[in-house]
Amino acid sequence: MSATTLPALSPVKDIATARALGRRRRRMDTLVRWFCLGATAIGLFFLASILLTLLWRGLGSLDWAVFTREFQPTTYGDPDAPKGGLSHAILGSVIQTAIGTLVGTPIGLLVGTYLAEYARGSALGNAVRFVSDVLLSAPSILIGLFVYQLVVLPMGGFSGLAGGLALAIIVIPVVVRTTEDMLQLLPNTLREAVVGLGAPKWKMITLVAYRAALSGMVTGVLLAVARITGETAPLLLTSFGNSVMSWDLGRSMSSLPIAIYQQANSGFPDLIAIAWSGALIVTAGVLAINIVARLVVRPRH
Repeated sequence: MSATTLPALSPVKDIATARALGRRRRRMDTLVRWFCLGATAIGLFFLASILLTLLWRGLGSLDWAVFTREFQPTTYGDPDAPKGGLSHAILGSVIQTAIGTLVGTPIGLLVGTYLAEYARGSALGNAVRFVSDVLLSAPSILIGLFVYQLVVLPMGGFSGLAGGLALAIIVIPVVVRTTEDMLQLLPNTLREAVVGLGAPKWKMITLVAYRAALSGMVTGVLLAVARITGETAPLLLTSFGNSVMSWDLGRSMSSLPIAIYQQANSGFPDLIAIAWSGALIVTAGVLAINIVARLVVRPRH
């Protein structure tokens, strides 16, 4: 049986083909690189435009009165009239954000722990995870409408409590997702070592798993707080807003996003200027929260 003879390959052809292939790959690499750089430049341009516009329009009317005074009717045309502020809105935002965080964070942590430690591969765990993902991507105004039907109508009016509960519902899926992801990143050998020493599972979770995943879990909570800080739609249907300082959770309560929305649509230049200052305050607050989150997850050597 004769051996099959293979056609001889030309070294010159091989070199030419390799060079052509190399040139084509370099051209494609350059093209993709420029596309990526162009997309990055466009994104940075719009981001810088937003920040510069906020600084330009917001810093002009940002002073101590914005933080210490309540809403005042327009002073347009009367330079001696007292200037209004956003103290009532800042207080309302702090109260409702605190309620949303304090209510939503424990629920999200426990649900995320259940999905990561007790419900891996189970039908119930998959169903809970699916519902959480749907809730994570649901429009916030639908959450506001849900709380309006569940809380506002039975209570007979808008309230700060309803606004805080709406924000809590937004917090829950964010914390659930980050908690589950952080706990799933832990190696199973760590869990097995703790259980092998005779510790019950709940001690393994609270004393070992939580400590190992603490930075990521805290980051998830901070990101959830940053998200609800700028929410407007659910608060329009729950707390609605007012123009005076209020600590009463059973009555309508203002917030920075609602105050910005109302004053920006007023048509009066002085109120619009204060709205720009409020937008700058919200942006600075969200930026500060994100910086804190970055510092929390920064590796320590």
